[in-house]
Amino acid sequence: MDRWEKGMLAKSMAGHDRDRIYVIMDLDEIYLYLADGNISTLDRLKKKKKKHVQLIRKVYDTDAADDAAVRRILKQYRKRETGKKEHQ
Repeated sequence: MDRWEKGMLAKSMAGHDRDRIYVIMDLDEIYLYLADGNISTLDRLKKKKKKHVQLIRKVYDTDAADDAAVRRILKQYRKRETGKKEHQ
């Protein structure tokens, strides 16, 4: 498995969107193209350098995803993460 993969989640570590979670929709040698379904939609993907994000090694199927599906993926992830923190 390559380090960067479509469908993985990524957390922004730099910039005005620090700590925001995105879904990787596309990638090239230097940049990731990210979506959150709200501000960064599939029509307007966020372009961010790979060195400015932290990978969350959770892979989702995004081949037929729309903005609502991206929002659902992120909502499920947040719900799972907040549930883990409450039980620790």
